[in-house]
Amino acid sequence: MALYEHVFLARQDISGQQVEALVEQYRGVLEANGGKVGKVENWGLKTLTYRIKKNRKAYYTLLNIDAPSAAVEEMERQMRFNEDILRYITIRVEQHDEGQSAMMQKRDDRPRRGDRDGGDRPRRDREDRPRREDDDRPRRPRTEEAA
Repeated sequence: MALYEHVFLARQDISGQQVEALVEQYRGVLEANGGKVGKVENWGLKTLTYRIKKNRKAYYTLLNIDAPSAAVEEMERQMRFNEDILRYITIRVEQHDEGQSAMMQKRDDRPRRGDRDGGDRPRRDREDRPRREDDDRPRRPRTEEAA
């Protein structure tokens, strides 16, 4: 059987218990077709970048799936008919991650841009900058109003 990561977005109008009921419904579909669901992560209610079907927010949920492709296709077919599901994506992976996904990690655990070795470009001090009198560019004459 193949390994998949599946993320779906549910409408903001439904409750957290209804999102869990959706997970159990699709877990049943997968198990009925010979698959199984490993880890389930509820990422919570998040703001969408753009509106989807008049919704500004959605419940995000990740499922790690070990199932044949026919089971995943059946689950996706049923998701198309469900009005509570706004979007979904299924990606085939070589192996599932053991720990938490990047969405569940705290902001402090992620490396910051400034924490990298050397950063994007070398740091320049004031002494490294060219001085104005060293420039080759012609200068505009100063007017009395500007002075």
